[in-house]
Amino acid sequence: MFTGLVQETGKIEAVRATPRGTRLSVAAKGISRELKKGDSVAVSGVCLTAVEIARGRFSADLAQETLRRTSLEKLRKGSLVNLELPARPRDRLGGHIVQGHVDGTGELVSLQKVPGGDDWRLTATIPRELCKYVVPQGSITLEGISLTVAQIEGTKLEIAIIPHTYEATSLKTVRPGDLLNIEVDVLAKYVERLTQRESAPRLSVEMLMRRGF
Repeated sequence: MFTGLVQETGKIEAVRATPRGTRLSVAAKGISRELKKGDSVAVSGVCLTAVEIARGRFSADLAQETLRRTSLEKLRKGSLVNLELPARPRDRLGGHIVQGHVDGTGELVSLQKVPGGDDWRLTATIPRELCKYVVPQGSITLEGISLTVAQIEGTKLEIAIIPHTYEATSLKTVRPGDLLNIEVDVLAKYVERLTQRESAPRLSVEMLMRRGF
């Protein structure tokens, strides 16, 4: 489990094909000191497994399914990525519950500085099937960053970005049209599942008899 609080931005050193798929090599001075082979690490919101660790860098393999479902396919040498290690049981949950399981990708419409202020305003479109999980003042994860939704209208959402988040993450490098990894709040999905079960028809003897049991 992650929290969506980015610990470090890493830089892609290499993207290369291997017999097992695609391997990313990431320069990350801080995170790499804490990693062991087989550990999980969130890379721009995608939970990956560290397969090689050296001083100041680590590598992780990407399956074809991961490339298909996320924005990681766009990564090239020099790209910035947001990094986070899993939360420990005694950590403060400063963001929200993030699994590192990307639900889909959205598209950045704009990221502009608010006139007369230091904040930024991010506008992005998201897949229509994910909109039902997004509410104003609710949580959403974009590129591994825990953010609060300011407004949603149709498939377009707006998010206020504080200066620290802009400077400490890969957001300062994204451009309109770029794909963004999206993970909606898992609690919203559980609530949907529970309400569906509550509304399901209850079995009865009469119902079973009508169906031939």
